[in-house]
Formats: sequence, structure tokens, C-alpha cells
Amino acid sequence: MKSTFDINDALLARAKRHARKAGKPLRALVEEGLRRVLDDSPVPTQYVLPERAVGKPGAANPLEGFSWQDLRDEIYGGQ
Repeated sequence: MKSTFDINDALLARAKRHARKAGKPLRALVEEGLRRVLDDSPVPTQYVLPERAVGKPGAANPLEGFSWQDLRDEIYGGQ
């Protein structure tokens, strides 16, 4: 697959020199670099929300009968 990238001129010149010295095409050098970065990168674990429940399971919800305005006042302290 063909792709286009903007690469810093000095970095590209270094990469071309390195590829030439190693006897590889620039494409192979770029692919090798990408493989190394991807292989060395840890796979991020999925974030698990910590348990922050309050009250007793199955108990009545004390905010059940509140209107949106009542809930807002409860959250913001009437501000």
C-alpha cells in the first residue's frame, strides 16, 4: 500500500544514509522501524471504573422523588 508522510528533512536524510549503508531500500527501513515500535509498545489495558456505589444494595433511592431542579440544587448546594 502506498502512503504519504511528512518527515523532517534531516531525519529523512539520516534514514536514507542508514538504508544505503545497510543495503536496504528506505521502505524496508521504515517498515522495520514501525514493526519495532509496534512490537515494543505495551497493549493498553481497558480502563475499569472503580466501584463507587454508596448506600446498601436494594435500599430505596433517596433521590428518587427529586425533580431535575431539586437534583441540581442538591449537587450544587443551591448555587
